[in-house]
Amino acid sequence: MKHSSLTILLAILISLVGVKAFAYEFEIDGIYYKSNRTGMTVTSGPEKYSGSIVIPATITFNGITLSVTTIGDGAFEFCSDLTSITLPNSVTSIETGAFAGCSELTSIIIPESVTSIGTSAFSGCTGLTSIIIPESVTSIGS
Repeated sequence: MKHSSLTILLAILISLVGVKAFAYEFEIDGIYYKSNRTGMTVTSGPEKYSGSIVIPATITFNGITLSVTTIGDGAFEFCSDLTSITLPNSVTSIETGAFAGCSELTSIIIPESVTSIGTSAFSGCTGLTSIIIPESVTSIGS
């Protein structure tokens, strides 16, 4: 009995390998969010982002207004149809791989509020021809 339960559990775990779990808590206007210690993080969801995206400075959910402070790990990763993104002045951090593989992204202006950019945040952004990094950024990953 113990052996068959372990076998079933192992089979379930093996079947989940390669399945990406989405860590979003809710979606507003096509953008996925999860909470963090200081506000809200933009994250990935079941649908890839595409076209031109404008991230709002605040969102209201269940009657509570919160600041959007972070572009999360891999939030826009491999969104190959993402062409432009506008970040609000409320964002303070762009995390690891946030825009990795966004091959159609051509330019981005990072607001003065950003203080850190994670490792490989723009890796594989082959269409990126312009990026403005403000003096407020004190930490950039490899």
